[in-house]
Amino acid sequence: MPANTDQQTALRIASGRKPFVEPLRLGERLKEIRLANQWTLEDVSQRTGLARSTLSKIENSQISPTFTAVQKLINGLGIDLPQLLTPPRVQPRTMGRRDLTRQGEGQHHPTPTYEHELLSCELAQKRMIPFKTIVRARQFDEFNEWVRHDGEEFLMVLEGEIRLYTEFYEPLQLTRGDSIYFDSDMGHALVSVSEDDAVVLSVCTRGDSAA
Repeated sequence: MPANTDQQTALRIASGRKPFVEPLRLGERLKEIRLANQWTLEDVSQRTGLARSTLSKIENSQISPTFTAVQKLINGLGIDLPQLLTPPRVQPRTMGRRDLTRQGEGQHHPTPTYEHELLSCELAQKRMIPFKTIVRARQFDEFNEWVRHDGEEFLMVLEGEIRLYTEFYEPLQLTRGDSIYFDSDMGHALVSVSEDDAVVLSVCTRGDSAA
């Protein structure tokens, strides 16, 4: 009786032959495992020793992982081979959600340095956190420590002008209409440099925005 697909795959893995996983949509399964654990590509890279670029190519089916790469994934992520080879789940269709926030009707969270207005607060289990911020701070010294939170952040200046301080770069001046995307677990802080307090729009993935 011929071996089934899983048995054939296991035999190819045992022999060290490569590539061997294209029919199994392993890249999709790897991404599913990563997102289920709320890991970034950098998290998986640190756990497995595989480069972020390599992981991204695997997830997007641009390359098939070698036997050595699969071993690193299994050991680094603390899973066994069947878990990695399980076909990805069929994603349910979107429910077509939407959440309107009228001007000034978000949830306000003032702090000594920022005045946040959280937007689209009625939706649960969002993948993004949008908020508008009035930047009250005028000097970097007003921050007791770096602002940092998990995930990534997109920021656009709506009014005024700001100076963006980041942990690994020189301060950057941004004016109305300018935008920037950055890893938000890198320490960062905003100060207004215009006559009036600047206003920015931010969208974060994962984690909470705080100042």
